[in-house]
Amino acid sequence: MRILIVDDEPAMHDSYRRSFAPVAAATGLLDAMAAELFGDDGDATAPDETAPDFTLTHCMQGLDAVAAVEAAIRDGDPFAVAFIDVRMPPGIDGKETAVRIRALDPNINLVIVTGYSDFSPVEISKAAGPADKIFYIAKPFEVAEVTQMASALAHRWQGDRELAEAREVLAAQVVQLQEQGHELAANESRAIHMANHDSLTEAPNRLAFRRALTDRARTDSRFAVAMVDLDRFKLVNDTLGHLAGDELIRKICSVLQANVPAGGMVARLGGDEFGLMFDTPGVQAAEMDCTRVLKACSGTFKVLGNTVQGGASIGLIVTEAGESRDPTDLMRRADLALNDAKRDGRGVVRVFDESMDENIRLRRAIEGGLSQAIAKGELSLVYQPIVGREAFEVVGFEALLRWNTEDHGPISPAVFIPIAEESNLIHELGDWVLAESLKVLAEWPGQYVSVNFSPRQFRRHNFVGRLVESVQHAGIDPRRVQIEITETAIFDDADRAADTLYKLRQMGFRIALDDFGTGYSSLYNIRKFALDCLKIDRSFIDGMGRERESAAIVHSIIHLGRALGLGVVAEGVETETQLQALRVAGCSHMQGYFFSRPVAQERAKEIAEARFIAVPGVLDVAPDIPEPGNGTHG
Repeated sequence: MRILIVDDEPAMHDSYRRSFAPVAAATGLLDAMAAELFGDDGDATAPDETAPDFTLTHCMQGLDAVAAVEAAIRDGDPFAVAFIDVRMPPGIDGKETAVRIRALDPNINLVIVTGYSDFSPVEISKAAGPADKIFYIAKPFEVAEVTQMASALAHRWQGDRELAEAREVLAAQVVQLQEQGHELAANESRAIHMANHDSLTEAPNRLAFRRALTDRARTDSRFAVAMVDLDRFKLVNDTLGHLAGDELIRKICSVLQANVPAGGMVARLGGDEFGLMFDTPGVQAAEMDCTRVLKACSGTFKVLGNTVQGGASIGLIVTEAGESRDPTDLMRRADLALNDAKRDGRGVVRVFDESMDENIRLRRAIEGGLSQAIAKGELSLVYQPIVGREAFEVVGFEALLRWNTEDHGPISPAVFIPIAEESNLIHELGDWVLAESLKVLAEWPGQYVSVNFSPRQFRRHNFVGRLVESVQHAGIDPRRVQIEITETAIFDDADRAADTLYKLRQMGFRIALDDFGTGYSSLYNIRKFALDCLKIDRSFIDGMGRERESAAIVHSIIHLGRALGLGVVAEGVETETQLQALRVAGCSHMQGYFFSRPVAQERAKEIAEARFIAVPGVLDVAPDIPEPGNGTHG
């Protein structure tokens, strides 16, 4: 480390040199004399390895010292300590020297060395401080006093430098982290904005609209929901191109934002459809507001140098506090009103009323009727045979629910099952179907019954326990009961579904994955679950003769099932051509009108006892030694 000595007396510089001379050099002569007189061959005093290695720079005048400090800083090798005499005629005195050095180097430690001074220590400290970096030694000084002072201050100076460097590194890291934090926050903000806004118009998108609608529905305010659809927008796209269509969308969005009632929301829901939501005192006021918006959209617009006539239709619904405010239902009703507006010639506003929604009335009737259907004896089961590939052996039946009402006649399961699934009625219906199926199963000579279970039933608490209890109560072997579930039922909660299916298989139940190919399945998912059978959706069977894609899908499913050791049942087989194609492809089992329509209990019993279904032109009679059939295992 470098030390600066500033004194006008040459003798003082000699004193400093001796004070900072290496220990071994200073004591070497005395050690030699002691060895000669006393015969002591011991090692010479070893130098203190912890003491700093000082390099001295001597200056006779203050200006020289200032120049030396300036040069040291410029060279990147500053002084750690400066010992300064106060009275140094004819140049500047020690106080002024200290002041100038401090101005150049705020980190140097200054030691004022004097026997007499024209200035008090306080004065010098104020001028050349700070106080913790300026010290005093009186002349004449002791060697130990100077060396200890220099060592202590040098160590402190080094520590201060290392600490300053560490602080600089830390400060840089803090700045970097802050910049990264700002960047992450900006990225997150952009991502949130992109997820909730339409990229073309920068208006809120469907997701943001539904979220805002859900929040508004929780309040007690009366508000309106309107669906806006541009009239003849396709004509603009077809004649002027999609760029013109995009520009028109942006202009219409701006018009909507400028004319929606104060505090309202405008969202682009997709294509040329927008959603509006705003507070309103009533239906009449909301309709007037929408008429004003409609008029603003019906002007002419300049689009990429072309004049385009705008126009729109609006469907409106006003919802009161206390009404059912399901966001999906509100949007659906506004859409129904919009469809009515388009049917009436476009360019109009239509307010939703119950007459527009036949489904609502039907739903209410179905919900009321289903709760009484079992007690009234309106429900029944029919059974459709499942046959083997080779000998057309009847290995099982699928139980299908039918509802024949007194007031409306037969109602399709496609209508009442989804409604039942949305309420607890599905559990009551499901329990009845299972119980009736098990009763009929006892009459068959060995076939199994395949019962459909909805996703809600499959997620029911203690689903496995209830099945086991029902089968045991009926005295039926679980191996004769097949559980049909859809892909939705198992992939909503895959881990829980895998555990449930494993338990069912352990109990002996058969598991069939219904409507396979229409949902979420992958090879990994199929391997993950305990399945016995894949049932190919009837839409693929129907399309085999017309669409190469459908035929390819059917063949792929059959090959997948065979590779995994699963049975494959083709649903909806209605023609001999379909039958032959499926047999050639290696499909293990088939089901459909070609073999039999769903039949009542008595006819199902006859088919079960006959064991085989005769198919003229394909196989007239069953072979003497029929191929063993166990249903979904092939």
